Amino acid sequence: MTKAIIIEDEKQGLNNLKNLLAEHCSDISIIGEAASVAEGNKMIKSLGVNPDVAFLDINLPDGLVFQLLNDLDKISFEVIFVTAFEQHAVRACQYSSIGYIVKPIDPDELKEAVRRINVSRSNLTNERLEVFNQHYFNKPNPFRKMSISALDGIYFINIQDIIRCEAEDNYTHIHLSNGDKITASRTIKAYEDMLVSVNFYRVHKSHLINLNYMKKFVKGDGGYLIMDDGIKIEVSRRRRPAFMEQMRRLQEGI
Repeated sequence: MTKAIIIEDEKQGLNNLKNLLAEHCSDISIIGEAASVAEGNKMIKSLGVNPDVAFLDINLPDGLVFQLLNDLDKISFEVIFVTAFEQHAVRACQYSSIGYIVKPIDPDELKEAVRRINVSRSNLTNERLEVFNQHYFNKPNPFRKMSISALDGIYFINIQDIIRCEAEDNYTHIHLSNGDKITASRTIKAYEDMLVSVNFYRVHKSHLINLNYMKKFVKGDGGYLIMDDGIKIEVSRRRRPAFMEQMRRLQEGI
């Protein structure tokens, strides 16, 4: 059984989450509940065993749940934020590989979040929360770190070091400026959503590039890019007009 705690101030929300977990995630065993930062702190310290996962509402009556997390010396459990849709929070979760569920809770999204619980990586929760805080409390920029949940572990990389992302089915190969390649267990669309605001561009259904690493655009032969790592990338016919407009805006400094 996966041992879970829930910190949620709304009684209806708490009961709804418990009922959904009982119905759809029978391997979850709830060992503690709280409705505020203070109660959560007391509850966690009084537990006889460590939880495997914590379902946390972000906004609590006596402050943000981050206050509670900051009070813990070492977080040895997975975190899943349960929050009303807040684009900033969702984006921060994506950057940091932190689980989240949007209220009202969709059972399928809950099952997927629970499926992704990986107790073996909970020793990196502090580092992932640090990345989360960077993006939650500040606007993302190319010099910040992001967390990549890969097939062989979790990587923490600087966004500016990504040259390009290459899709393969539901996985994404992330190519870095030092020559390394990370295979992430997320779609290229997920990375497009995260990175488009920091000078990345989807030039093909299979390729998302960092515009800072373009070396040359060849207009003939259908149109393709040569990147700083020497790789040639096709610019799809459908995306070419918008891409050329983006190039014009870059040239004019818009």
